[in-house]
Parts: sequence; C-alpha cells; structure tokens
Amino acid sequence: MNLQELKLTTPYLTLDVEFYDKSDIAPLKKPFLISYSQDAAEILGVDVNDEDFLTALCNGETLLEGSKPFSMCYAGHQFGHFVPRLGDGRVMNLGKSESGWNLQLKGAGETLYSRQGDGRAVLRSSIREYLMSEAMCGLHIATSRAFALIGSDHDVARERWEKGAMVLRMSTSWVRFGTFEYFYNKQQFDKLEQLADYVIVESYAHLEGKEDAYFLMFEELIDRTALLLAKWQGVGFNHGVMNTDNMSMAGLTIDYGPFAFLDDYDFNYICNHTDTQGRYAFGQQPNVAQWNLSMLMRALSPLVSIERMQEALELFGEKYSSYYLGFMRKKLGLLVEDEEDLSMLRWLFGLMQQEQIDYTYFFRTLSHYDGEKSTLLEMCTLEEPMKDWLEFYEKRLLKEVTSTQERQTQMCATNPKYVLKNYMLEYAIDKAHRGDYSGVDEMLILARTPFNEHPKAEHFAKPAPKSMKNLKLSCSS
Repeated sequence: MNLQELKLTTPYLTLDVEFYDKSDIAPLKKPFLISYSQDAAEILGVDVNDEDFLTALCNGETLLEGSKPFSMCYAGHQFGHFVPRLGDGRVMNLGKSESGWNLQLKGAGETLYSRQGDGRAVLRSSIREYLMSEAMCGLHIATSRAFALIGSDHDVARERWEKGAMVLRMSTSWVRFGTFEYFYNKQQFDKLEQLADYVIVESYAHLEGKEDAYFLMFEELIDRTALLLAKWQGVGFNHGVMNTDNMSMAGLTIDYGPFAFLDDYDFNYICNHTDTQGRYAFGQQPNVAQWNLSMLMRALSPLVSIERMQEALELFGEKYSSYYLGFMRKKLGLLVEDEEDLSMLRWLFGLMQQEQIDYTYFFRTLSHYDGEKSTLLEMCTLEEPMKDWLEFYEKRLLKEVTSTQERQTQMCATNPKYVLKNYMLEYAIDKAHRGDYSGVDEMLILARTPFNEHPKAEHFAKPAPKSMKNLKLSCSS
C-alpha cells in the first residue's frame, strides 16, 4: 500500500472533550525531507513512493484520510513537583492506523497546552529524537518509533536562532501516567474510568471484560516497567527526564529529550544539566520508576483498592532485579545461575567506575574473550585489579556448559558494538547545520543494526574522545 492510501481513525476523540484540544497544524517554511525510516514504514505497511507527499505530510500541509489533528491533555510530576496541567505543547496527533500505530507530528506549532512556548522543535532536538527512537528499537527495547524527519528554513528562537524541524513519530500508545494524574487531581473519577477503559483496549486488549481489569492493567504495567528499566540499565541508557508525564502506560520509552548512553561507566552520571540534584541520574532510574508508579497508583485509587496495588508495587524491586540480573548474565555470557553473580557484577562495576572504562566498549570487547587479557587490561591505569577480576571470571565460566564460540556468539548478540553516544549525534547534527544530512543516515544505519560489524564506522565503536565525553544537555536538546 502506498503511503497516500493509509487511512487513520481517531478513537481518542470519542472521549470527553477535556481529554484533548483540536488543533491546527502550523506548517514550517520551505520544508524538505531529511530522512525516513524504511523499517518504520514497513511496520505501518506502507511504501514511500512519493517523497514530496511524505514531506507535505510531515509538515502538516497534507492529511491522510480520517486524520483530525489534536493535542492531548495531561498533568505530571516534574522533578517531583506536581503540575496540574501540562499536555502536548508542541505535538499534534494525526490519528491511528489500522495496524495500531498512533501518528504524531512533533514541532507542529502552538497548542492549548504550549504554556507560553512556540510549539516548535529545532533541528538538533529533532535529529536526536528521530535517531534515538530507531536506535532503541534496534537494541530490542520497547519504544515509540520515528517515521520521518523534515528540516526547513523556518527560524526558531532558542538560546540562539535555529532552524525548525519536525519528526513524524509513532507509538502504540501516547497515554501517560500524567494523563491519569490530571483527572485524579480534578476529582473527575468518571473520566478516570473512561481513560482506564481506553488504555485497556489500546494496550491491554487481553484484559478486556475481565472483572479485575484495572488492577490487572496496573500489575502488568509494573512488570513492563521493571523490564524496561532493566534493559535501560543494561545497555547504559540514561533517559534524563523521568517525569510522570514522560512515563508510558504501555511500558514504552517515550519523549527523547536530554538522554544519553554512558560513555565511561558512572553510576551517578547525570545527562540533564537542569537536573541539579541528580534526581534522574543513571543509577537512580529504577527507584524513580517505582516512585512514578506510586503516583499512578494514587491516581488509580478511585478505581482499584490501593492496598492491592501497594502489594503489587512492592514486588517492583524483585521483578526489576530478576530482569536486570538475567540481562547482565547474558552480557557476561552466563547461562547458569550462580549465587556469586551479583557480587561479581558489583565488583566489575566498581572497577569500571574507578578506572573510567567505557561501558559499551568494555562489554563488546569482553564478548570476544578467550583468555587473552591484554586488550581489556589496556583499558585500565592499574591493571592488577582488572586482572584479578578476569581470573575470577574465568573460574566462573568453568561452571557453564556452552563452548567458547557459542558464548562469544551469544554475547555479541547481546552486547551492541554501537550505541548512539552523544558525540556521535553531535557529529550528525554539526553536519546537518552545515547543510549536509549524510550523518543522519550514517547514524540511522548504526541505530538499526547495532550488533553488526560496520567496517567503515569502526571508529564509532571505540570510546568517545575525551573532549566529548559525558556531555550534558537541556530539555530543548
């Protein structure tokens, strides 16, 4: 099916009018297509046979059949402080495809919820979201997706004048924890029930008609969120702004702002320079996820016994730890469970933090381990502590039943060779600011196939240059 034939519906507009505001898209001046994801097109079931049409669609000049643009209303806890009304300040929802993907334009102009903002997105932030959405999918982590990216000659004021851009992004759900908080705060419990019913149909269809559907939805969301956070921590991903309005009711990674992959391993790494207290530091993310779930639990309390939800939420830590340790065993090439695995892992992280060892590069190098230690020891200033750990690791491998080759193959399928570190994204952004968009497509290839060998991109598999490590970003980045 050609993209022009794609039809959309707008089931969210069947909810009460307070859930949304019908908005007019404000097209950018002189738009042009920078890139689109063939993988995203395939899951929508469409062929992009007319790039001019795709550009016009991304710019809001053309709408698909059935599309009725609207922005969504929600509240949220931002850095722990409740804000009673937030909403889509620069996003226009276009509608839902038959395959269940909700399409949005980000950077489409002012909405009812813009809060003195201009509703625009700039080129640098749009490149980051476009690439990172596809990168997380490539790492097998639940996420929203990005279909296409356009640039323009439209001036947008930030710290300096920049050029506006838009991302056509898509998700199986855009409902947030903060959507429930909005109606709970207003004591509109009938609308809470409408919303819960909608979320069940959209994201938990197997629970429809069950007597305990609302509780079961919350219980399953706890599990999905625990798995999501285990994978974030396992690949070294720092979201940077885990407000409740950025937490997905479907258990997805959404809203890519000041995110980062770890360069050198640092439990306390903070990628968002607004986060002066380190609330959303890398190592704090599982705790924040549980706190956010507790805020959702309170918002759901008119519909579900809070005592039951509290009992379920108390299992979050256990679920997270199980998922995380299972994931890390795979990264270490371990299939047999051993009671010393956690202490061995903590030992390793202590060494990595002390020696400032690149997280991704270390695990990918370890994936080829056959007893030869020099490559790993060269990462350290003091070699003896790492040598001791490797000797312990070798003894631990003796408890495994797989061959060295089988272990290496499994580890290379678990430990990516490439993650989109911030210096790599800056490379693509810098080129784009000079009118060269080839860096975007270079990074898109690495994003979609991070476990593969890419000989021409070998330098991007190495640790980041010292001057580009541990970059901090703003929420407009």
